[in-house]
Amino acid sequence: MLDIKDLYKENYIDKNITICGWVKNHRKQATMGFIDMFDGTILKSLQVVYDNNLSNFEDVTKIKIGSAIKVSGTLIKSPKENQEFELALQEIELLGDCPENYPIQPKRHSREFLREQAYLRPRTNLFQAVFRVRSIAAHAIHTYFQERGYVYFHAPIITASDCEGAGEMFQVTTLDLEKIAKTGKVEYDKDFFGKKAALTVSGQLQGETFALAYKKIYTFGPTFRAENSNTKTHASEFWMIEPEIAFCDLEGDMDIMEDMLKYVVKYVLENAKEEMQFLDKFVENGLIEKLTKLINSNFTRIDHEEVITILKQANVKWEFPPEYGQDIAKEHEKYITEYFNGPVFIKNWPKDIKAFYMKQNQDGKTVAAVDLEVPGAGELMGGSQREEDYNKLVQRMDEMNMPKKDMEWYLNLRKFGSCVHSGFGMGFERLLIYLTGVENIRDVIPYPRTPNNCEF
Repeated sequence: MLDIKDLYKENYIDKNITICGWVKNHRKQATMGFIDMFDGTILKSLQVVYDNNLSNFEDVTKIKIGSAIKVSGTLIKSPKENQEFELALQEIELLGDCPENYPIQPKRHSREFLREQAYLRPRTNLFQAVFRVRSIAAHAIHTYFQERGYVYFHAPIITASDCEGAGEMFQVTTLDLEKIAKTGKVEYDKDFFGKKAALTVSGQLQGETFALAYKKIYTFGPTFRAENSNTKTHASEFWMIEPEIAFCDLEGDMDIMEDMLKYVVKYVLENAKEEMQFLDKFVENGLIEKLTKLINSNFTRIDHEEVITILKQANVKWEFPPEYGQDIAKEHEKYITEYFNGPVFIKNWPKDIKAFYMKQNQDGKTVAAVDLEVPGAGELMGGSQREEDYNKLVQRMDEMNMPKKDMEWYLNLRKFGSCVHSGFGMGFERLLIYLTGVENIRDVIPYPRTPNNCEF
């Protein structure tokens, strides 16, 4: 038995073959019919042609869209333009019937409708392309790090530490919530872990411990944010890639960020050609050109303070006026990438708007942090050199009123053979939005988890 993908690897013309798959469309005429079938191995479908010479012609005409079938016949050259071949049917077996009200009919469906049918949407061309790109991009990420000697570190999903310090964490508990509601008393010492626990927002802190043993590690797994945000780029569950590298400063960190991104984009373009051509044609015109330009771009490196100066001098009426010491808005990100005509590393950020673990610069005002802004997507990655000085880290935690008791293990890393080390994080779905041109995070993750939505 062959896959449809196999038919494009070797010449099977005039040979008898057998294929299993699903019916995408079925067009019936008085004396003949055409079945378009797919099997998920390639974006292309296979046209199956039959006529009333079949002994079970009437039964074949009744096969409905969505059904699983097994077909056998001779592969012949197709008279149809833009179609290399078709299958002249000799035998067909209905493996799994499908009712007339099958939701994925051969017509254009809105992405909103397909989110409601998320368990069936991989059968459509768009999501066949998107989720294969997701798979190929994931493989590219692992390949990049594995080929360069990184250890793949599995960060814990359940944790007692809040890496970002924002408090937007999903609690994990076995306590009786109805009892707590009645008594108003929470006894964490009687909980499953004997303390307050939550789903991780980042594997970075634990990742640092392994980087200071293996030199180079990376995480790639799910993370969670209990952030009540309904934007196109936020989800409550998403995947993160987080490398940590010992003996590496901020400049080295940016080198790796740039090299990794170019590698992954190039890998996807080379190994998902059909999918990328489809997405370029039907989702974002110029997508392949945009990604090719990124691969060949020089990434600008510029301080946050200089970015604010450029924005302030720009002849633009900003919705959110740029200010020194403050974060930048989407409109600013867009302007800066256009100003430099390519990706931009914005580095050395004001320490008051960044996390506690970032390396404090000598000016006392900034930290060795960096965000990568890319044309058409804005922020794609964020990283920093980590603070390796024990006293400075303790001082920063005190300034931010962070409890140190449960973070002793992290602080002790600065006592036990500390060294310069850096890392970064990239939201996998943010990368996929950029790679596919599909602008909503709900459409690049199989089953999106967002506020008031936990279906399937």
